[in-house]
Formats: sequence, structure tokens, C-alpha cells
Amino acid sequence: MKPADAGIAGSVDGGRLLEWIDKVAYAAAAQWSGHYCVTAYVGNIHLDRPIVVGELVELHANLVYTGRTSMHILVSVYSTDPTRQKPVQTAQCLTIFVAVDEQRRTVVVPQWEPTTILELRRHRQARARISVRKRIEEAMAAQNYTAAGTAPSATLRFLAAPSDINWGGKVHGGRTMGWIEDAACVCGADWAAQHVITSYFGGIRFYRPIVIGHIVEVTARLIHTGPRSMHVSVHVTSTDTVSDTPALAAHGLAVVVVLGDDGKARPVRQWTPVSEEDRALEAHARHLVDLRSQAEPFTTAGDVPADAEPNYFRAPTPG
Repeated sequence: MKPADAGIAGSVDGGRLLEWIDKVAYAAAAQWSGHYCVTAYVGNIHLDRPIVVGELVELHANLVYTGRTSMHILVSVYSTDPTRQKPVQTAQCLTIFVAVDEQRRTVVVPQWEPTTILELRRHRQARARISVRKRIEEAMAAQNYTAAGTAPSATLRFLAAPSDINWGGKVHGGRTMGWIEDAACVCGADWAAQHVITSYFGGIRFYRPIVIGHIVEVTARLIHTGPRSMHVSVHVTSTDTVSDTPALAAHGLAVVVVLGDDGKARPVRQWTPVSEEDRALEAHARHLVDLRSQAEPFTTAGDVPADAEPNYFRAPTPG
């Protein structure tokens, strides 16, 4: 981690970490399918601890399930002070990629079968998440966000630049997730009147690609406050510069917190819903918390020593 990787709070931004997760997951999906792949969904990701400048970071991407045209990739993030040789799992995130051909039509991918104990456990856990994820997607799609809402909000508006491009000529998913985090942090910081960091991302769904030169609008709205957290719903739309009709490109939820000097989340000012729409979205946020609790965490490599993933943090064996 270099100083340029640090955000306003001094640690690595969650958006930057999501860009790395998207890239390593893409590499795994493209290698398995033999095709260009697009990000379709990014599941629950808890950022267990901030990553600071000077730490060594390693990301592992493992295939855990294949659908007809999709690949479910589990990304595990480890970080450590390189002088200590003791890595700590910082985050774990499930991403789903879809393989496409030159005309951007979905293509069938080779089916993957687990062989080790670790792979069998993760395969079962990935399958179990399918129904939970469908319920989360349906719940998020059913909500209305209109001018009737009175909750604090923030909007970022800009042009998609050539530097945002991916290997397929469109804005890559990691950059879009970075924008989602930026908007969520602006909204949260405005409400808390302090700098915030992201502790959780969930249910990030991609609906259409964003083309370079399109007008991008990222709108974040506070929908719930916990004792020490702010839940922010974020919508990303894109509009052709010659058109007046914005189209939804992505939607996701972020939870942001204010860190104290002790590194723990501090209490935040509570938000009270005012309009009927406010109350409906606040209930929706609570419902999502309940749904997420039904998803079994993925088994870590350390829980099954015989199937442990390669660990390049290990010091060479003496002798």
C-alpha cells in the first residue's frame, strides 16, 4: 500500500479495494471461461479492519460455483505488516461474472466440480446463497425512491472518462463500485459532520454497461441509522450526452461508520423517518439486515488446513 492508495481517513478506501477485487475476480472468471466476462453482482462484503499505508495486501480469487453462463468467484483479501509475516483476513467477497462473446451475448461456461473439503463446503454455501440473493434483489428492486423522500442525500455528476475504461471498452465494475462508495461517504459524512469510512457493501447489482462519454449520476440516500452506523442506498444512472433519458446502470447498499481514536465505530446522530416513503425505506433497510443474516459465511482456508490456499506471506523455511 502506497500513500496514493490512502483515502481521506488515512486508510485504503473501500472503493479502491473493490476495484482490486473486481480485477482479480475478472481474471479468474476469464481464465476459467476462456471469454471476456462482465460483472453481474457483488455480494456482501464486510471490511473487517482498515488497511493502512505500508501493509502488504494479497487477494485470492477462487471459483466456488458455476451456473450455465455465470461463475461465482469468492475473493479473500489478506493484509499484514510485511515485517511480521502474520497475515490477517481483511475481507471476503462473493462476485458473479457472466461470460460473453464478441457481440456481448452470453455464452455457456465449462462446469466446475469441487474436489477438496474446502471446495465442497464453499460450493454448498454458494448454492445456499442463491435463494437469499434473489430475495435481496427482489426487495431492493421493489423500493421507490422519489422526491417524496425527505432523507439526507448526495449526488455526484460527471462524465465517464477514458481512464475509466476496462478491457472491453466500457467502464469496469470496480470503478463503478468506487463511485458508489464515494457517494455513500459524501452522504454519510454530511449527516455525521465527520469523515466516514465504509464498513460494508451489499447487493451491488449491475444492470447495463456505462459507455465512455456518458453522463454519470450517482445518488446516495440515507435510509437507516443504527447506533453506530449509517445505511446508504446508492443508484448509478448513465445518460448519453445527446439523450435526456437516464438509464439505471447499478444499484447497491453501503454502510458507513465514523471511527474513533481507538479504531472502533463511534455513535452517530439518529435519523428519524418523516414521510411515508422514508418509513418504507427504513423498514426495507431493517429487512435487508435480516436477510443478510440468513447467509452462511464462507469457510476460510484456515478452517481446513489440508486444503489451505497458497500463502505467499509465509517466510522461507530456514536451512
